[in-house]
Amino acid sequence: MVVIGVCLAGSGVYDGSEIHESVITLLALSRAGATVICFAPDMPQMHVVNHLTGEVSPNETRNVLIESARIARGDIRSAADCSATDWDALIVPGGFGAAKNLCDFAVAGASAQAHPEIARLLQETVAARKPLGVVCIAPALCATVFRGSNVEPSLTIGTDEGTADALSMIGAQHQPRNVDEILIDETNRIVSTPAYMLADSIAEAAHGIEKLVDEVLKMTASSECSS
Repeated sequence: MVVIGVCLAGSGVYDGSEIHESVITLLALSRAGATVICFAPDMPQMHVVNHLTGEVSPNETRNVLIESARIARGDIRSAADCSATDWDALIVPGGFGAAKNLCDFAVAGASAQAHPEIARLLQETVAARKPLGVVCIAPALCATVFRGSNVEPSLTIGTDEGTADALSMIGAQHQPRNVDEILIDETNRIVSTPAYMLADSIAEAAHGIEKLVDEVLKMTASSECSS
C-alpha cells in the first residue's frame, strides 16, 4: 500500500491551506487507492482572516493543527510526531498558509524562513529520494527549505513574474507553466503545478493537481520497483 503524506497549513485560502486544492489532492489520492497521512505544525496561525470580507481579524487567534483537522476530518498528526519514514511521498497543497504558517514567504519574500519541523520533513523526504509535490504557492516553501543546500529545485508557480523572481533570488530555478500543466524536476524528484496561482475555477485547478498526484504516484511506483 502506497502511503502519501499531505502537509496542511490551516483551513482557508487566505490564512491556511486552500480547501479546494487540499480536497482535490485528497480525492485524487483516495481514488488511486493510496493511504494518506495528514499532518500540520502545532502552532498559532500568523493571523486569522475573515474569508467573507478578506480582512484580518486582529483579536482572533487560531491553531494551525486544529484548523487543519477540519480538512482532515480529525485524522491528523502534529508535524513534530512525523518522519519521512512514515510515507512514500509527500504533497503540500497551496493556500496562503503555506507562505504564512509553513514559512514566512508572504511577508519576508526572498528572505523567508521555514518552520523548522516542516523544513525537516521536506529535507528528509528529498534526501531519501522520495517524491515531493508542491501546489500553488507551496513551491515558495520548497525553495525556502532548500536555500543554500545542494538541492536547487526546478519549480513553477505559473506565470507571476514577481513571485517567480523571488523564488529565483532564493535559489530555485523557476519555469513558467500553465494552469493545466506540471513541472517535473527529475533530478530532485519534485513536481509542481500552479493551481490557484492561475486557476479561475475549481475545475481548472483540478487539471494540474490531478496530474501532479498522478506523477507523484508514478515516481513512487518506480522507486519501489528499483528498490
